[in-house]
Amino acid sequence: MKIKALLAIILSVAGLQSCSKTEPQENIKQPQIEVNQTTKTASPIPPQPIDPLAKYDQKQANNLTDTAKLIAGIKVDQKSQFYPLTQSNFWVNYRSFIDPAWSKLEKQQLAKVSQWSEQELATINQSNPEIFYPFSGPDFLYASLFFPTAKEYVLTALEPVGTLPDFNELSESQRHQKLANIKNSLYSLLQFSFFQTKEMKSDLSNQGVLPLILLFMARTNNRILDLQYIGLDQDAKIQKFEKGMIPGVKIDFVHNGEKQPRTLYYFSADISDDGLKKTPQFSKFIKQINQPVTYLKAASYLMHRPGFSAIRELILDQSQAVLQDDSGIPLKYFAPKKWNLNFFGTYTAPISLFSVRYQPDLRKVYQSNTSLKPLNFGVGYKFGVNQSNLMLATKKEKP
Repeated sequence: MKIKALLAIILSVAGLQSCSKTEPQENIKQPQIEVNQTTKTASPIPPQPIDPLAKYDQKQANNLTDTAKLIAGIKVDQKSQFYPLTQSNFWVNYRSFIDPAWSKLEKQQLAKVSQWSEQELATINQSNPEIFYPFSGPDFLYASLFFPTAKEYVLTALEPVGTLPDFNELSESQRHQKLANIKNSLYSLLQFSFFQTKEMKSDLSNQGVLPLILLFMARTNNRILDLQYIGLDQDAKIQKFEKGMIPGVKIDFVHNGEKQPRTLYYFSADISDDGLKKTPQFSKFIKQINQPVTYLKAASYLMHRPGFSAIRELILDQSQAVLQDDSGIPLKYFAPKKWNLNFFGTYTAPISLFSVRYQPDLRKVYQSNTSLKPLNFGVGYKFGVNQSNLMLATKKEKP
């Protein structure tokens, strides 16, 4: 009996050893090993990073980007479906208008704005902020110049979203009319650095802001990855647009040479006090933005009025910083205990159209502080060099 018991134990141990030497199951993933040729030691191969651009339909991205280029007067590749359209005399003339005007704007204005941003907004831009730009119209251009590293831009104005033109489906006369409308809409921005409100109402009432947003994206070297027509529902959630929602558009894009996509939202919304009462979901949506930096330019001094107090208070409550000219929020609303204020350029008085919005306290700041840094570019209603002003307000940390 003892011999049989001993034999059973030996056989059982042998069986265990045999099992331990069997090949691993195929469905168990084994770590990859690479051998260091110098030390001859083995180490696991680190996992390859996932390409954040891989999720996008590249054919659709090519179509969107080439459409933006066509609108922007930029040549497309000969393989593009739009290449034949760029050979027409009308498009060639269209491009000959935009190219020199844009080059002049870039030299006299845009390059200086970018340089100023690098010097004065470096700390803000290091955090890849989320930008809120009310009363923006289609002005993605200046938002991207001042905040080139932002991961998300939220623009809003009264102008309609519009639609993306399918140039291959349009007749020749329709294509010409589309491009002529865009050319007319560009005039005031190219000349004055802002869109004139009256012109926007007429120029953009039919075509909407979308063509101009895409033009600015193309002209600032971005690839359009995806475009969706969206809406804000009653719970302030972004959905595919349906009637009754606040209409908007969502554009994913990436700067040439980069791998990380960014997002722009534009909403057509009334953000007066009456408008926000009718659509409280918009205020709720803005509150969901993570510590936004608010940008205000040529804002028609609307937040100087009682009828825009709600959006003014929302900006002051939610924003980590505000960059604005004097047409934004009046100086008196920036409590010294809550805000650090830096002033640039010069301030004497608003243009005659808004003369009643003169701010004596702001004028006093500029008169009493002779060490304020000048602006070598114009921005806002006083678009002449050394005539305009900017104020950067950054919220103080709570004790």
